Amino acid sequence: MSPMTDFLDEINWNEDGLLPAVAQDAKTGRVLMVAWMNRESLSLTATEQRAVYWSRSRKKLWRKGEESGHVQKVQEIRLDCDSDVIVLQIEQLGGIACHTGRESCFYRVLRDGAWHTVDPVLKEPGDIYS
Repeated sequence: MSPMTDFLDEINWNEDGLLPAVAQDAKTGRVLMVAWMNRESLSLTATEQRAVYWSRSRKKLWRKGEESGHVQKVQEIRLDCDSDVIVLQIEQLGGIACHTGRESCFYRVLRDGAWHTVDPVLKEPGDIYS
């Protein structure tokens, strides 16, 4: 095993061989999105310094921004104390992480028992995805 992949053995992968990955803006600290990674996607992320996730719905690797152009450049990768969640400190190119055209996937706030949308759409999804 190469030194570049030894770190993968220290991770407590779930029963599907995945772990959650939190993408956080390296400058502002805002949580932009959460996705899943497998061994290959985390290894590629570390090598390429670009977020590569595992799409559970499509059952394939997904390089963030491959369709939208909203690439996540990785500044740092952190592993939590239980070795089962990572945080990617990233630079979000284009300022949009969410497929809805918003800065963050976390754009709804619970108030008085209901979800309220509090962040604007920066670019219409129809203009992002063809």
